[in-house]
Amino acid sequence: MFDCTPPIAPAPLIQSAAFEAALRACGEAPVRLDCGTLMLRRKLWGVPVAMLPRAPMTDPARTLAHARDLTRGPVLVSPLTPLALSVHGALPMVSPASQALISLQTDTGAMRAALHGKWRNRLKHGEKAGLRVQCHPLPRRSDHWLLHADAAQQRERGYRSVPVPLTLGYAATTPRAAILFEAFQGPDPVAALLILRHGATATYHIGHTTHAGRAVSAHTLLMWTAMCWCADHGHHWLDLGLIQTGTAAGLARFKLGTGAHVRSLGGTWLHWPPLRALRGLAWLDRKTMFP
Repeated sequence: MFDCTPPIAPAPLIQSAAFEAALRACGEAPVRLDCGTLMLRRKLWGVPVAMLPRAPMTDPARTLAHARDLTRGPVLVSPLTPLALSVHGALPMVSPASQALISLQTDTGAMRAALHGKWRNRLKHGEKAGLRVQCHPLPRRSDHWLLHADAAQQRERGYRSVPVPLTLGYAATTPRAAILFEAFQGPDPVAALLILRHGATATYHIGHTTHAGRAVSAHTLLMWTAMCWCADHGHHWLDLGLIQTGTAAGLARFKLGTGAHVRSLGGTWLHWPPLRALRGLAWLDRKTMFP
């Protein structure tokens, strides 16, 4: 009579088994802690550092203890949600960012009603533009036009994203986990976006639109197509990544126009026993780590 099934929480891509398999395919050696959290190893300024990215820390003391068992060096911890890690000896380093999450529904009418009015109008524009939309697994080759366009955009705007070999490794190690959506105007591709699937959550990974695509709202059409496809294929959430209203206000408006809600992440903390003497600075976390 009553459905008592608890709601499925969105899961971070970087903690998924599929992402771990992709890392191993690229020659890296991540460690899955006894508590289930994936730990990465990096070098920052030549110093070996352990990293717990987007860690779902239901028991912070246990997670930190497991990490400390495996490394004597610094541990950078980025909890999935805001946590007072100062009580466990961690120091606040970077204040929390926010991510946009779409709650997917198989009822497309309800999902469409949740769209922002201007976003819905652009979708109608794209639907009337006569575009041909294709959806298929990402080809396992590095010369695909979307990967080239994204690399060029990174160089132009001065940022770095997930390396192409890791994206291709994700597609190669987990079948049908990297799904490409493309819009064509005649024979020419004018927009594309890549979705990575991992359990009940899917993550928006890469997107690009040409000048011709922007003129016909192609990216809006592809995003809507991806939302509906993911809902039809059993996903409960679509993670659109970080919201940056200051440096990328237009992209933030686009993401929020989908009806996505905003969730605060947990920032970044440094846990390293030699820094215990600085625990008196823990009062900083009340201001910086809890938006």
